Amino acid sequence: MAYPLKIYKRIGDLRKISDKDFRATIVIYVDNFVADAITCINAIKANTAEDVAIYVIITGTPELEAVAELIDTRTFITQITEGVGYGDAINAMIKFANSKFVAVMDPSSIFEGDVMGPALTELDKEEYCAVGWRGGLMNTEDGWRSVDDKGAGEVDVLFSYFLVVNRQDAIACGGFNARAIYYRNADIEFSLRLRHAQGRLLQMDLPLRQDRHHGYYDTDEVFRDEQSRKTYDRILDRFRGKDEILAPRR
Repeated sequence: MAYPLKIYKRIGDLRKISDKDFRATIVIYVDNFVADAITCINAIKANTAEDVAIYVIITGTPELEAVAELIDTRTFITQITEGVGYGDAINAMIKFANSKFVAVMDPSSIFEGDVMGPALTELDKEEYCAVGWRGGLMNTEDGWRSVDDKGAGEVDVLFSYFLVVNRQDAIACGGFNARAIYYRNADIEFSLRLRHAQGRLLQMDLPLRQDRHHGYYDTDEVFRDEQSRKTYDRILDRFRGKDEILAPRR
């Protein structure tokens, strides 16, 4: 049976993605690097149960024949032909996810084993609102201008290489900033929104690898640096100095 690729001009035209309920939904934003998405999706399917959905939004008009072949009863791919920024795309997928938990991940991140099982087991304890693979503590000594990776444990920040969040907590904190049209630093801003709303975040050791991060290394350098700086400036303006929202130092 063939399943359709959904195509819309604008993200505001998007409505329900699926009628089926799932244990969790993995959401992936794709900008140009479709081959990465194919590798990523195939690895997810090989290492997760059928009760984990995969939502993908592809911005622009790349050739999608190969990735469209991956659509099935739990894999849903949507193209936004007139383009959509990172924050808006991720928020739309979170909004329409039919599951309690939503995983945000980059197509450069590849499952090498059971990733969702341990993550969801931890979230079911309701001690943390989000768990993830990589993250860290804001470096308060340098004025919040960097994040220090301290390994597994409670953190201030989870990176969107792979993070799983309680959907209702993501919505309640305002989600990702719609002004973040590029991914970089948007995850830091989102993490601090969760912590500001009194959510706790946990970094875990999980069986993932990262292939070449085309979204960083192969994106126009001027655009990349300009948009990254805009997002980080927002972070500093809103959160710097609010040490009370941070996790215990370690």
